[in-house]
Amino acid sequence: MSKQDFRPETQSAPDKPYISPDENLPEITVKALILGIFLAVVLASSNAYLGLKIGQTVSACIPAAVISMSILRFFKNSNVLENNLVQTIASAGEVIAAGIIFTLPALVLMGFWKGFPYLQTTAIAAIGGILGVIFSIPLRRALIVEARLKFPEGVATAEVLKAGDMASKKDSGTANISTKLLLTGGLMAAFIKVLQSGFQIIGEEVVQWVKVGSSIAGFGSGLSPVIISAGYIVGIRIGICLFIGATLTWVIILPIVSSIYGLPDAESISSSAMTIWSTKLRYIGVGSMIVGGVWALISLMKPISASIKTSLQALKDSHKESSTKIVRTEHDIPMTWIIGSTVSLSIPIAILFAYVMDENSMPVTPLLFWSATAFVTLFSLVAGFVCSSIAGYMAGIVGSSSNPLSGVAIAAILAVSLVLLAILSTQIDFSINKDDALSAAAISVIIAAIVATAAAVGNDNLQDLKAGHMLGATPWKQETMLIVGAVAGALAIAPILSLLYEAYGIGGSFPREGMDPAQSLSAPQATLMASVAKGVFLGGLPWNFILIGMAIGVSIIILNAFLKSSGSTWNFPVLAVALGLYLPIYVTIAFFIGTILKEITTKAIRRKQKKKEMSALDAEVADRRGMLFASGAIAGESLMGVALSVPFALYQTTNVFAINLDINPDIITLAGVIVIIAFLRYFFKISTKAY
Repeated sequence: MSKQDFRPETQSAPDKPYISPDENLPEITVKALILGIFLAVVLASSNAYLGLKIGQTVSACIPAAVISMSILRFFKNSNVLENNLVQTIASAGEVIAAGIIFTLPALVLMGFWKGFPYLQTTAIAAIGGILGVIFSIPLRRALIVEARLKFPEGVATAEVLKAGDMASKKDSGTANISTKLLLTGGLMAAFIKVLQSGFQIIGEEVVQWVKVGSSIAGFGSGLSPVIISAGYIVGIRIGICLFIGATLTWVIILPIVSSIYGLPDAESISSSAMTIWSTKLRYIGVGSMIVGGVWALISLMKPISASIKTSLQALKDSHKESSTKIVRTEHDIPMTWIIGSTVSLSIPIAILFAYVMDENSMPVTPLLFWSATAFVTLFSLVAGFVCSSIAGYMAGIVGSSSNPLSGVAIAAILAVSLVLLAILSTQIDFSINKDDALSAAAISVIIAAIVATAAAVGNDNLQDLKAGHMLGATPWKQETMLIVGAVAGALAIAPILSLLYEAYGIGGSFPREGMDPAQSLSAPQATLMASVAKGVFLGGLPWNFILIGMAIGVSIIILNAFLKSSGSTWNFPVLAVALGLYLPIYVTIAFFIGTILKEITTKAIRRKQKKKEMSALDAEVADRRGMLFASGAIAGESLMGVALSVPFALYQTTNVFAINLDINPDIITLAGVIVIIAFLRYFFKISTKAY
């Protein structure tokens, strides 16, 4: 195979799709449907584990496209539009996990749910997912066809599919090489996960704690391929923000707070530090996240306004029926179906909220009961539409990875909590009726889950529709498959969350006593949602630490304004720094190491180019290899984490496969460090090769 076969082709002109509108290639086929649904469930599992572990998810469009090309090429008459449909279904399914895991675990952390009830979890996920799809349909023509926004992930996916299709026609091994990179990364990361969490013979983190009197400080890193690989994909700028937040929390603030408040009773310095973090320090991150979320919306008021106007105009224009036949590549799902679906979904939304309020016997009059139900139903639809519009518009400008969805979700839960408080407090004294306050907080979280899922799906869908537009796909077929993928992800998410909760615990909440806190999945966004919702209705938040976090957030905003006025290209997104303040040390530093690896790799490639050892084509190929290897590593460790959760949950212990070597724990930690260094070395080597 030549290296040219591995290179993405130049993007087609916007008005010249890869497949002509006059061609009618098979798109929705049985094999594409089965493979797409399978990948939707698998990748939803991977993203659920990843998001709960580190608070970040990654797009699965390109890995799904590569896997699809690798499998469908064994079938006769498979084509690029089939592959596009597979990745469309898969990406819609896996993005459901993002909206749900950032919100619904809050119900468990609050004590409202004891687990993840299948019907309620599935209903919330399916409603949010379908709303996200149907709300994004009117935006397709406005943002993709007319405004021609760039949608970077959608363009990248289309180029991968086109390159694979062209290469397959030349009988090249491009798909084989891409699959090999995904498998190599996946198998290596999965094997390391088995050694760490399964056999427990190598360490998962290395952290050094220092105690001086009653003051504690610490620094270290996790030894996790999945976190390192996620950092590699995200890049150095976000990594530096996380590093700043981690340094502030664990090196500067922790010693001060531990000195002032003293050390809690614990078995070790590490336990004392983590207790201080969980009861005090993480609320500094909460304060910064609130400021970051509000600031993200304020700073984006102009594009947000434009996106909403565009959505409304698209809805208005959709009623203008043309007497001429609609060309295949511009045939969307009819607007009458979209409006009918929206109205129909209001019924299960109302039933869901009425059930929550009625089940918990909230002491309100029938008039207030149904007024509150009507409000939350209408709010879910309106906020879902607005947030999907915002997410879709921003996806076209900055891409999915830089989309401020966390800020959107925080603003949604704050808004609905405050309005519900105003409505329900006319008949309920929440300071006395704690159970009713918890129910009201739960309603706010459920609304936030629907809105966040709709926004996440709307954000992802337009990337898929952009890829389809470039390839010459039929929009209504792709939009239908987006719904199929969203429903597939919704059907799978409750069992996935239940397994992970039973095996590891989530956010410090455990289904039974005696579980290992070190194995718990941190679920940072869900913990934030729980804190905000409970804080509005129950009070009791440590406002002194939240205010410190808010002050840090405001300081970062001022710093960014200064950097902008001085002409610097650098800025520090508040939400990224807040995440560094909030997450455990082993997560943020491992993530930062991944971003450093990416920076070192990029500079090594540039040096080779400068020395004429590597052409621009070689550099493109090398960058593609690194991203595929990282994607494989993320999927490998995440899926192994889900696979291990089955025996862990069945036997109710994470020690099922543990091997007792009876050696010093420091040696186990050292073994983990050595294995990760070897992983990093191989990662660097594979990412600086042209082919």
